[in-house]
Amino acid sequence: MERAMLITKRYLNLPVKADAPRQWLRVIVDGKPVSEFEINLAEGEPDFWSFIDVLSYRGRKLELQRMGGPEPALPVPVEQFDEIKGAETIYREKYRPQFHFSTRRGWINDPNGLVFYAGEYHLFYQHYAFGWSWGTKSWGHAVSTDLVHWAELPEALSPDHLGDIWSGSAAVDWRNTAGFQRGQEKTIVAIYTAGGDQTPASKGLPATQAIAYSTDRGRTWTKYSGNPVVGHIAGYNRDPKVVWHDPTERWVMALYLDKEGDFQRHALLTSPDLKCWQMRSEVRLPGTGECPDFFELPVDGDQANRKWVFWQADGHHMIGSFDGRTFTPESEPRLAYVGDAYAAQTYSDIPESDGRRIQIAWLRGDLPGMPFNQQMSFPIELTLRTTRAGVRLFAYPVQEIEALRVGTSRCGDLALGLGEPQLVAEGELLDINALFDVGAAARVGLVVRGVPITYDVEARTLSCGHYAAALYPEAGRIWVRVLVDRASVEVFANDGLVSMPVGIILPEHDRSVKAFAEGGHALLEQLVVHELRSAWL
Repeated sequence: MERAMLITKRYLNLPVKADAPRQWLRVIVDGKPVSEFEINLAEGEPDFWSFIDVLSYRGRKLELQRMGGPEPALPVPVEQFDEIKGAETIYREKYRPQFHFSTRRGWINDPNGLVFYAGEYHLFYQHYAFGWSWGTKSWGHAVSTDLVHWAELPEALSPDHLGDIWSGSAAVDWRNTAGFQRGQEKTIVAIYTAGGDQTPASKGLPATQAIAYSTDRGRTWTKYSGNPVVGHIAGYNRDPKVVWHDPTERWVMALYLDKEGDFQRHALLTSPDLKCWQMRSEVRLPGTGECPDFFELPVDGDQANRKWVFWQADGHHMIGSFDGRTFTPESEPRLAYVGDAYAAQTYSDIPESDGRRIQIAWLRGDLPGMPFNQQMSFPIELTLRTTRAGVRLFAYPVQEIEALRVGTSRCGDLALGLGEPQLVAEGELLDINALFDVGAAARVGLVVRGVPITYDVEARTLSCGHYAAALYPEAGRIWVRVLVDRASVEVFANDGLVSMPVGIILPEHDRSVKAFAEGGHALLEQLVVHELRSAWL
């Protein structure tokens, strides 16, 4: 299949069928290959239409070339439009998350390259645009000025001769250490894994680490001609998180290596220029590895007492110190979240005037029948605080969610345990804050749009869906905050000591919020429910 055309419109629309055989297509512009991608290419009626943004090729000859495999049984339509086919229903679909980021088309998973520059939060993400389930990855790209409203940009990084584009990070090269800067704008550098052996052009190659850079605020990207910058070390070494370490004036890379026994191996490497890297030490954690993060936080807001956090995809983390070469743990490994969140990453280059450590995770959960699948968690702020059990990591929704509030209801001193759960609020999109005095009850909690959120007093556990986390009351009380969207319930307790994001499709016609106590009396001391509007409409 070869289709040549003069580009006169912004988008090429391509038909997608979720269960169609996957094919590789190559994009050739003026006779030169510029990218290649995999697609569940529909031969008959498509499930949905995906698209390629070809604005930068307007007025040039573009060819779509099939790379091997059987010929389609029927001609496949490829259409040029100035609009995305089906654009009139985007963000209005039945299961579209209304204040959690989801892409317009296709599958997404890990957040990548979270970086702030020139007033914009950049969100890159693992993206398979031409199918509904997991597929060969590119980096999708969206930007926001407020962490709530997102605008999608063209894909930033696409598969090449080194492989497809796995997870990684991004940072602003303020000192121009890599020498990529052109003009006044500082360079944003993306550091990612090239997934060798995952594309036709990368057969037999291992996974390596590569960089790309943008000199125009992230709008266009150039891959470094000297890639890879880190060759193969071990296993499927992947997912570099890179930060600047000011005391040693070096870049530091946290890189997943492989599993050894019951532990996951991660490497710490350093570089003066993002191009030449030297391995310095290893960090080992139990649980599920990959997607490390490495960041510094003050304890209790004290800038004179700062600690480093080493983190991996499942939320296992350790708190400790770092001398520019070696991370020294000062805590046991602990889980930061329980639920459907995975591969969380924090933002680089948040201004000192803000000072927050902001994190976004992949919030897992299928969205059947949609032209997109999966979503991101709502952004949270991480803090280190001293508790009776020692220093702990807390997570809480960023304050920017307040911009979506359209109505508030309150009640308090409501006796529970006298009968059936009591209706306390109604709504589709909600931000709920509840303070319970557990009293003599065995269990207390909320039923939010049919989903129970239960605190077991004797077991001292908070549960939602299939998940449970330890939670100790303070003076007989627990605080619970719940963010409710169409396809998720995110639970935070005791000011963020517990974080439990759950991907779940909520019943369309049940918009009730009920409070309950079982096995004895309890008191709902305070309830504040904010109704939220869509971030999209």
